[in-house]
Formats: sequence, C-alpha cells, structure tokens
Amino acid sequence: MSAIQGIRENWQQFVLQLLMVFAVGLTIGSERTVVPVLGREVFGLESLLVIGSFVLSFGFVKALLNLYGGKWADTYGRKPILSLGWVVALPIPVVLVFATNWWWVTLANVLLGVNQGLAWSMSVNAKIDLAGDTQRGLAVGLDETFGYVGVAVGGWISGVVATAYGLRPEPFFLLAGVVLVGLLASILLVEETKPYADAEADAAESGDSDGDLPFAEVVKQATYGDRTLFAAAQAGSVEKFVDALVWIAFPLYFTTRGLSVAEVGVVVGVYGGVWGVGQLYTGRLADRIGRRPPIVVGMFIAGVGTALTAVVSGYWLWIGAATVTGAGMALLYPNLITVVGDAAHPRWRAQGLGVYRMWRDAGYGFGAIFVGLLADLVSIEAAILGVGVAMLLSGLVTLAWLEETHPNFGTHGTR
Repeated sequence: MSAIQGIRENWQQFVLQLLMVFAVGLTIGSERTVVPVLGREVFGLESLLVIGSFVLSFGFVKALLNLYGGKWADTYGRKPILSLGWVVALPIPVVLVFATNWWWVTLANVLLGVNQGLAWSMSVNAKIDLAGDTQRGLAVGLDETFGYVGVAVGGWISGVVATAYGLRPEPFFLLAGVVLVGLLASILLVEETKPYADAEADAAESGDSDGDLPFAEVVKQATYGDRTLFAAAQAGSVEKFVDALVWIAFPLYFTTRGLSVAEVGVVVGVYGGVWGVGQLYTGRLADRIGRRPPIVVGMFIAGVGTALTAVVSGYWLWIGAATVTGAGMALLYPNLITVVGDAAHPRWRAQGLGVYRMWRDAGYGFGAIFVGLLADLVSIEAAILGVGVAMLLSGLVTLAWLEETHPNFGTHGTR
C-alpha cells in the first residue's frame, strides 16, 4: 500500500469510507423519528427527561468511546476499531424490537453510543489520513455530508415505515440490514490507513517533541491548554444541544401539534439533509477562506433557526426553520473537526480528535438534561428557545477565542 496522501490518489478507499459513514448515519437515523414516539405511545412515558434518558446514555457513552477510540486507533490502527464498532451494534435492532420496558431501549442506545463512537470516529480519521492537510476540509466535509445524509434518509424511511406498518418491528429491519453490511465491509474491504498518518508525521518532524505527548497531556491540550481548541470543544458540545433537541423533543412536539410521524420524518429529514448536503460545499469553502468564518457564522445561524422552531407554527414554516438550522450546522460542524485536525500533531491527531469528539458528543448528554428539565419544568417551547439562546452565547465565545488554523494563512500557533 502506498502512503501517498490525496483524495484522488486514494479514491477507492476514500469512496469506501464515504459509504461506510453513510451506513453509520443510517444506523442512528433509523432511531430518530420512531424511538421517542415509541416511549410515549408504547411505554406510556410523559416526562421528556425520562424519554431523553436514551439520548443521555448514548451521548455520554459515545463521548467516552470517542476519547479512547482515538487512543486505540493510534495504538492498534483504524480498521480493527472500526470493525469492533460494528460488532457491538449487532444486538441493537433485536433489543429494540423485543424491548418490554424503556430501560431496554436505553441499553440499546448504550450500544449505539459505542457503535457511533468507534465506527464514525474511525471513518473520519481514515479520510483525514488519506486526504492530507491541503484537502482536509474537503475530506471532513464529505465525511459529514455522507454521514448526515445517512441520518436524514434513515429518519425519513423509518418515519414512513412506522406510519404504514406501526412503530415495531418493521422500522428496525433497515437497521438490522445496515449493521450486517457495515460489519462485513469493515472486515473484508476496508484497508488500514494509519501508515498515512505515520508518513505525514515523519515528514513533519523537526527535532522537537510535539509528536510525543503522553495521552494525559493530549487531553489537557485539546480541552483547555489551548484557547482555540477550548473554543472548538465548547462550540462542539453546545451544538449537540440542537441535535439532542431534534432527537428527543421534535417528534413529540410536532405530533402533539397535528403532524403525522411521516411528516415529522420529513421535518427531521430536511434538517439533517440540509446539514448533510451543505457540507459538500462548506468543508471545501473552509479550505479556501479558512475555518473560522464558517464556524462563527454557522453558530449564529443555527441558533436563530432553532429558536424560530418555537416561534413559528405550521408544517411548511417548521420545514423552513429546519432548513435554516441545518444550514447553520453545515457551516460549523465539519470545520470544527478540521480545526482540531489542523492544530493537532499527526502523531496524536487521532487522540486529539478523540478528545474533541468526547466533549462534542457529551453535549448529547448535557443537552438531554437541559432539554428535559426545561420541557418538564416550563414547556417544550421553552426548551427549544433555550437551546437557541445557548447556541448564540456559545457563538460569542467562539467569535472571541477561536483563531484561524488553516495551514496556509492561519494565525494559530500550536504547530
């Protein structure tokens, strides 16, 4: 295997990794529309904090696996960790089909958190390995595009199937098929990409010890030791409040206001689809103008779009608000990952990305608590507005502290 970086030079494995992350997105998307309604209508749950427990468990478990997945990837390689992520996902559709109480659903989402923390992390690491620094933004944009288009398609299909056939078991047949295909492809077709990162690290060595940081020091550097990486971590964590809101509250909010499960699937699908497809452009845009502008603008746009959801009323207006929110997410999401990829030394890049993804996906858990408490104590509308305000405040922090990390005209001095 050649260790020459570049998307064109490695197009076959790059395309395979795009299909892999699309499958990862389908896996989580197949839960998005159906599971919250399942909690209310099958298990009789009323509290959004209790219903949100399945997102809370998912978020914190995925955060932890992101952290250690990055460490394991630098030790054992990307391919075995990717395959392990798919192995863990095998029981998920079975548990969801036969669950007799809500805590079984929560357990299934623990397994989903492991799957997403390992499989998605390894897929994005592999693309960064293959692409090299001059195409890193494009690589991450493509990764997140295919992943979140998968989320959108999974949410839409499961909503349509649930409307036609019921909440169980048919919506989870797609999930079972995707997991099996993902596992087989990861074992039989995916190649190891760690040699690309090793070759890049060898070329970047300049006699210093930047590439030899111990794991604890990487955690410190990527969390609070560097102001730019802290700004990225807090922005990543808060933007997951939006995704937690969409996952927990949107199906319940819209169905109580007259939308069918299929229509909810369309609204959620538009949000994910605009987010996903938009990243085809926004990742490449950041390679041309820098990472900072799209991140800062995206934080404010997503905050406004989220708040609009509680202000407007009606199917098409909610689709419009979902479009605005998705556009903001498309601007900020891949470029936050790229910031960390720029700033981290190639020898600990997977670990640095793991730390960032830990804090980012912990936002699912923090967001589930935030949304659940506000909804239970005040109203769902208050929870939606609260998330919008949180995004705007986080955007101000990002504006103040995030430096440009683009290798050609960046101001960040970590490397």
